[in-house]
Amino acid sequence: MLNKRSSFTGGIHPPYSKGLTKAKQIELCKVPELVTIPLQQNIGAPCQSLVKKGDKILLGQKIGQPRGYVSAPVHSSVSGSVKSIETADLPTGVRFPCVIIENDGSDTLDPSIKPGKLEDFSREELINIIMESGIVGMGGAAFPTHVKLSPPSDKTIDTVILNGSECEPYLTSDYRLMIEKPDDIIYGLKVIMKILDVSKAFIGIEDDKPDAIYAIEAASKDESGINVVKLHTKYPQGAEKQMIQVILGRQVPSGGLPMDVGTEVNNVGTAAAIAETVKTGKPLYQRIVTVSGGAVREPKNLMVRIGTSFKDVIDCCGGWIEEPVKVIAGGPMMGCAQHTLIVPVMKGTSGILLFTEKEAYEREPSNCIRCARCVEVCPIRLAPLYISAHSLKGNMEEAEKLNAMDCIECGSCSYICPASRPLLPSIMVAKKAIIADRKRQAEADQHRQNKR
Repeated sequence: MLNKRSSFTGGIHPPYSKGLTKAKQIELCKVPELVTIPLQQNIGAPCQSLVKKGDKILLGQKIGQPRGYVSAPVHSSVSGSVKSIETADLPTGVRFPCVIIENDGSDTLDPSIKPGKLEDFSREELINIIMESGIVGMGGAAFPTHVKLSPPSDKTIDTVILNGSECEPYLTSDYRLMIEKPDDIIYGLKVIMKILDVSKAFIGIEDDKPDAIYAIEAASKDESGINVVKLHTKYPQGAEKQMIQVILGRQVPSGGLPMDVGTEVNNVGTAAAIAETVKTGKPLYQRIVTVSGGAVREPKNLMVRIGTSFKDVIDCCGGWIEEPVKVIAGGPMMGCAQHTLIVPVMKGTSGILLFTEKEAYEREPSNCIRCARCVEVCPIRLAPLYISAHSLKGNMEEAEKLNAMDCIECGSCSYICPASRPLLPSIMVAKKAIIADRKRQAEADQHRQNKR
């Protein structure tokens, strides 16, 4: 094991509140009578439905075909029949077409699903298996994994990093995964190493998870080139740029990606999902979800079928002891507040948090006092107060000049601000406006070029 007590600049130490579920083993969530499976569950292009109302469906059957390379197919999480295809609310805050499937309770597996062994597959075959299985980043970003594992020919990857830090408060799904299924994580890491043709890998775990460190060390003790790294506990230690900086001492350039410094970072949950699909042939149709917060009756870590409603998941925890004031999909720092519980668990749903009034309390924002605490804690070394000020005034060009696009949206600035300024929300607005402006500019340039 390697000790990395040095850390990245900035960061915060929020109350981690993991005690509610830290000791809770992963349980199977009751499979619902009806699942709502969104046709877009990843960063990138959406899927086109391969089924229609009335079709009979098998467990693990592909029901959504990607419309582009940066995308991932979706599969049925139950066997049954298609009730309808309709637009529904998603936990990401948008509405999108979903396949509604009535569960017949038999879990009849698609016969095309076959088990396999790592040594039997070539690099190209492994990438295709991962792509066809619909695997995306399981840490919450949901970026298609086959794309990440297919860097351009001019990018040389020499090191792989697995992220086991799980620095978001309340969430313990990765923690329980590392304790209960460490062999799957190592197996998935070996698949990644084979695909990228690298012989060196690190698994970063924060030092407040000693039993997870022990479990992963025991599972990897006979594996050449795999090292477990004990990281200093600090939020956002799990951000890939910060993890690369701490473990490898490499600085990802502004606007760059990990591949620009010769590495790739994946979540431990992604590695376990890869192991599952390579060994069994089953696509990604379920995931671990932490259900926690002061309002839930029995906090748990649950293995949940994709498409299960938040309401059904909460019912598996006995409901709530008091009506929650706020429900969040994901963690409290980077998650998304919900306006309804009739939204489906997606591939990127790492947690469902039910907060009491005390937990959800927010102070009214006041004027910025220019204390610079947001600058001190920003792990990217930005000036959130100025980016936010320009965003609130609609000066998106100025926000862009201050490198708003480099913001990793960790929320450290909003957390530390004594004036409770809406720093992160306004920066996110600026980023969306900048992206939209760039898209408009690119389309205009293309239009002018076509006219020549």
